[in-house]
Amino acid sequence: MPAKLKTILIVLVVIFLVYAVVRDPERAANVIKSIWDLLYSTVEGFGKFFASLAG
Repeated sequence: MPAKLKTILIVLVVIFLVYAVVRDPERAANVIKSIWDLLYSTVEGFGKFFASLAG
């Protein structure tokens, strides 16, 4: 991906996130919490998988 396009996409995502937080902070917090929970459970699942392979 070209560097300029990547920069533009990052700026657009940041602008959207700021807009979402200003518009409805509680919903934005819930979305971030849901994403965090998903990532945490995914990493935890990989950890359990590799632990079962090792032991």
